[in-house]
Amino acid sequence: MTENTQEQTKLSWWRRLSAGLKRTSSSIGTALADLVTKRKLDRAMVDDIEDVLLRADLGTEVASRIAAKVGEGRFDKAVSAEDVQTVVAAEVGKVLSVVAKPLVIDEEQKPFVILVVGVNGSGKTTTIGKLAAKFTGEGRKVMMAAGDTFRAAAIEQLKVWGERSNVPVVARAQGSDSASLAFEAYSAAKADNRDVLLIDTAGRLQNKAELMVELEKVARVIKKVDTSAPHAVLLVLDATVGQNALSQVDAFQKTAGVTGLVMTKLDGTARGGILVALAERYKLPVHFIGVGEGIDDLAPFAADDFARAIAGQDA
Repeated sequence: MTENTQEQTKLSWWRRLSAGLKRTSSSIGTALADLVTKRKLDRAMVDDIEDVLLRADLGTEVASRIAAKVGEGRFDKAVSAEDVQTVVAAEVGKVLSVVAKPLVIDEEQKPFVILVVGVNGSGKTTTIGKLAAKFTGEGRKVMMAAGDTFRAAAIEQLKVWGERSNVPVVARAQGSDSASLAFEAYSAAKADNRDVLLIDTAGRLQNKAELMVELEKVARVIKKVDTSAPHAVLLVLDATVGQNALSQVDAFQKTAGVTGLVMTKLDGTARGGILVALAERYKLPVHFIGVGEGIDDLAPFAADDFARAIAGQDA
């Protein structure tokens, strides 16, 4: 890839990212602009700025820290929306830089097993399809397992993604045992010398006990054939659920031992700040974010880009 092509690709993603986060950045930017144009900065305005950031789901700690930073050395002075945006971008960037880590595929592990978890509707199955296409594009041999055997739609959806990316899918009828399917998929991936095995799982958080048993059984069965597997456990989160994402991380951490996050549907919400709150609280690696339905709308997470986009700054 030439330097010029790389630059165009980066710019293209930046446009999609900033457009996808428009609802979040606008909700923050408009409210801040309304605040700072009315009066000089005082304690009440700092509190109001904190409220704006809380409404965007940035979390109590981050919102408080940013508001305090805005107030530093600026009391009784006029401040611009741009001043506040700069502080927001800088402080959010600090929080996110700690968790912005790529998903590293260990070439020594064949297949590298990725267990993908999340509630129904989070974009889990679509994310698996997009990751399969991404890994295939990188020259890796990929296999997928339709382990969400509770939903016929999830099985069919994964098959469609498999056809689209020319990736084999191990699937059984709805209602089949997902742990034995995972075992079958691992054996097939091993025999075919596949680089990556992506395993879908059932995502019914409302029945936590059953979900826990199911996930633990899947992980246990995989460990029997490869003690180091699963090598990654990705939790897919839907940004539109806002604060509810925190309880999902809690539940899946206990159940599946999550190693990294994927945040989807950032283009459908004004609550994109929840990713910042998650980073602050859990410090879990954020590997990918999604800002649309297209296959290229899932990309590796870049902290500075996200911070500037959420603050409404230009590229």
